[in-house]
Amino acid sequence: MLFPVSGVEVNPLIPPLVALVVSTFTSMGGVSGAFLLLPFQVSILGFSSPAVSPTNLVFNIVAIPSGVYRYLREGRMNWPVALVTILGTLPGLWFGAEIRVRWLPDPRHFKLFVGGVLLYIGLRLLYDQTPWAKRQKAMILEFEAQVQERLAQVLKDCPGGAGRCLPPAARVKTAAWSLKRVSYEFLGEIFTFNAPALFLLALVVGLIGGTYGIGGGAIIAPFLAAIFKLPMYTIAGAALLGTLVTSVAGVGIYYGMGIAPDLALGALFGLGGFIGMYIGARLQKYFSGKIIRIGLGIIISFLALRYIIGYFI
Repeated sequence: MLFPVSGVEVNPLIPPLVALVVSTFTSMGGVSGAFLLLPFQVSILGFSSPAVSPTNLVFNIVAIPSGVYRYLREGRMNWPVALVTILGTLPGLWFGAEIRVRWLPDPRHFKLFVGGVLLYIGLRLLYDQTPWAKRQKAMILEFEAQVQERLAQVLKDCPGGAGRCLPPAARVKTAAWSLKRVSYEFLGEIFTFNAPALFLLALVVGLIGGTYGIGGGAIIAPFLAAIFKLPMYTIAGAALLGTLVTSVAGVGIYYGMGIAPDLALGALFGLGGFIGMYIGARLQKYFSGKIIRIGLGIIISFLALRYIIGYFI
């Protein structure tokens, strides 16, 4: 099948199947999977024009709602984190789109940029599993282990449906809100983060995401866990929601610049991602944050090195 906007010719079953596998795995870490699908489009399908960036955002728009729905249903949506992330990411998206269209139209240069972004994400995820990083965040790792243990007991005692059986204490609740600090309650613990710091981080993430063609969840989720020391269980849904909202805005920005996405191709990727997001959100409670981060880190680092080395060869 030929997709006229992108010029890609591929069996229409391949995009949704690839997206299904990728999104099932990545969504468990609060990531849509778009950061891995863009290299697939560039390297495998040969779609490397600036239009690939908004096309990748179309995937997010179609795929993410199922995962967001699952997190909402289980009471695991962290609204303060989601709101601050969205407000910071939106202006960064516009600057990122300008960079992609004006400064990185050459596929070779764009691949180097993609490799740099992926390498940072991958190495950061892997570093989080080293003894040095673990000593820095020993308390949060211990708490995540306790979360998994307590959730496992809840699931064991409730065969009728995990989402409905989560007790009120296992749901994310906003405790306090101000322009400087925000706190929320989860499993009897209070977690606090600096709102301006998260806003600035989201601004930078939006710039990178707008250039790359991702909503930003792939970058911001590890920061929320490693730097802000928030449990992965409480931030995955917020990262996905932020990615959804900013992806819609990103596609609009590219349209305004005269760069139209390949809606048909993006929708096919999104269809597979839609199913994968729901499956991943449902399975997340059965996997530890450590397993999710190591797996993502290895895959991302491999792709990054391939792009970077390829630029110089």
